[in-house]
Amino acid sequence: MFLTRWNKTETPAWPAFGRLSDLREELDRLFESPFGELGRAGRLLNGWAPAVDLYEDKDSFTVKAELPGLKREDIDVSLNDGNLVISGERKTEQKFDEAETHRVERYYGRFSRSIVLPTSVKADKIAAQYKDGVLTVTLPKSEEAKPKQIEINVK
Repeated sequence: MFLTRWNKTETPAWPAFGRLSDLREELDRLFESPFGELGRAGRLLNGWAPAVDLYEDKDSFTVKAELPGLKREDIDVSLNDGNLVISGERKTEQKFDEAETHRVERYYGRFSRSIVLPTSVKADKIAAQYKDGVLTVTLPKSEEAKPKQIEINVK
């Protein structure tokens, strides 16, 4: 079974069909992801979580988390029993009490991501850097976890 991304076709906008245009926009948003609004509804109920990438090379793991708009003091990073935990809070920027809200898609509030590391790391050598909305955590592998080259003796 293959999933093919649905591509929206461009159609002319007719002022007389403004409501149909709004309906089309909502249908387009529904088909933009495989699970449509079901995924968004789940995130609304469970809070939000930043997107995370985990990379591994022979010496370390690197975790990159997207945290745009956060300040350094709003982010916590910890290592608990082989799990890297990135948590914090995105605070609301501004209230629009006197304005009518047409769409709210940005997530606010507390978040927490826990990444299970495949092998042990040197906890005292972990480094974290936050730049341009991306948190980069470098976790050097412990010596036991690093791959070892075994010499073959010929007899």
